[in-house]
Amino acid sequence: MVQTLGAPQGQGGAHHRKARLAKTITSMNGRKPSILSAPHPPSRLLFDACHLGVVLRALALVEAPLALAVLFGAPGLEEGLGRFAVLTSAAMPPTLLWLLASCALKHWLDRQTATVQWGFAVLWGWACALLGLALYGWLGVEGPSLPASVWLAGSLSGIGLALLLTSLFVLRQRASQPAATVARLAELQSRIRPHFLFNTLNSAIALVRDNPPLAERMLEDLSDLFRHALKDAASISNLAKEIEIARQYLRIESIRFENRLRVTWTVDEDALQASVPPLLLQPLVENAIKHGIEPSSEGGEIHVLVRRKGARVLVRISNTVPSSRALGEAAAKAGNGIALNNVRARLRLMHDVNAEFRTAVRAGRYEVAFSLPAQPLLGRDAALAA
Repeated sequence: MVQTLGAPQGQGGAHHRKARLAKTITSMNGRKPSILSAPHPPSRLLFDACHLGVVLRALALVEAPLALAVLFGAPGLEEGLGRFAVLTSAAMPPTLLWLLASCALKHWLDRQTATVQWGFAVLWGWACALLGLALYGWLGVEGPSLPASVWLAGSLSGIGLALLLTSLFVLRQRASQPAATVARLAELQSRIRPHFLFNTLNSAIALVRDNPPLAERMLEDLSDLFRHALKDAASISNLAKEIEIARQYLRIESIRFENRLRVTWTVDEDALQASVPPLLLQPLVENAIKHGIEPSSEGGEIHVLVRRKGARVLVRISNTVPSSRALGEAAAKAGNGIALNNVRARLRLMHDVNAEFRTAVRAGRYEVAFSLPAQPLLGRDAALAA
């Protein structure tokens, strides 16, 4: 679906806009918004085993002690590699089974207390350790049967490893909360810019006499933007919501820049449910206007592409670069901005290694692109985004 930003609607929706604007103002005045906190119940989930980053870290933590044991216990390189291969063959299936069960039972675990989750992690880790010992015995390294001391040591190792993995993942999850709070604050600071508010209000005042419906539409979009910024924000949004917020912002700026601002949208409908941090696209289109449109007397074009590619979604925002600047200077100035760093950090906080972010200058256009999983986050996270 390709769309071009058009002129605002006429007087037909004036009464509807008045009602929405009044409702928005009433709802904002009726409560005291909390910017950095949300009213939703905190997550009970200790860690998300469905996350690729968690899986990779777990495998690395299991392989590391095996490698050390072989390094200091094997008499030669060839024998050491053979023993490491056997240990890996016995340890990897139980580890993956532990992660798979934790992922499959994610929504059930999210409803349980921390004690139940710790108990599940330890008991399931013990059971997986027994499976690993059975595989090790079946491989016949220690003979046809394992002595009781090996079973005891292996069982205790499985329990200890489950405790270690869970503890490390819990600590990492807790450590990300201050970073998320800082990212949220930077996001709000980049959104609520005084010059943007003043410019919008001045434009609306100038339009009140000449074009009241357009002034109403402008103020309605402005109120919606601030309502999204100041409300008790959920931790997860989706591309459909973020595209609508970006459209509202661009409608406001199109009144100020008139024909200098040209916007084209290319959006795949089946990509709109991908989960993203809230207020993600608006800082990027604002950055495109600030560095690509505003400095040029002739204006320029912004192209927003949202495309589904298999199991992933690609989002690319590109803008023309003013001819009076060197491309390298434009890229350096835009690439060091708060908005780009903030978006990159929040994507990594949500999707970890599943998120990719890059910037580039191609054929006279500056591009910001990122990709992420197309599958929306489910369970508690989906409820927060609703």
